[in-house]
Amino acid sequence: MKKLFAFLFFVVTISAWSQTKMAYINSQSVMEQLPEAQDAQKQLDALTQEWQSELTKMAADIQKKVDEYDKRKLIMTDKRRSEVEKELQDLDKKLVDYRNQKFGTSGELFTKQNELMKPIQEKIFKAVKDVADAEGYDYVVDRSSSTLLLFANSKHDLTQKVLEKVQQK
Repeated sequence: MKKLFAFLFFVVTISAWSQTKMAYINSQSVMEQLPEAQDAQKQLDALTQEWQSELTKMAADIQKKVDEYDKRKLIMTDKRRSEVEKELQDLDKKLVDYRNQKFGTSGELFTKQNELMKPIQEKIFKAVKDVADAEGYDYVVDRSSSTLLLFANSKHDLTQKVLEKVQQK
């Protein structure tokens, strides 16, 4: 909280002393309106759905085997019961490994998202820089992220100009 107030004090102080010009954009809004971003998101959604379906199928198969085991465990030998329990544990581990491989912090979804979205984000950042330079802004803040933006006068919203600049290229 102290950092928030320090940051705001710093921004307000600089603005007051040097007539710093600030603006903001909503990058989420820009992304939602760009066809290439929409296409990339559709690709990511399709992959996510495919992998989620596979996880659901794996979980259902495991549950079916657990139910079958529960029905038969009383008539199994200790050795057979132990083997089946080991198989179930292995299947569960395989499910967890698959989930991490696809959706983990360094999983395929993260990698694919970077691959598809990074060029689009770079294009937006370049457009922001071009618009900010052309309009004489010193700072441009992204309103859609967790940035410390408590108030924004809409007259400083560069979102539409950035969108138009990105769409020109």
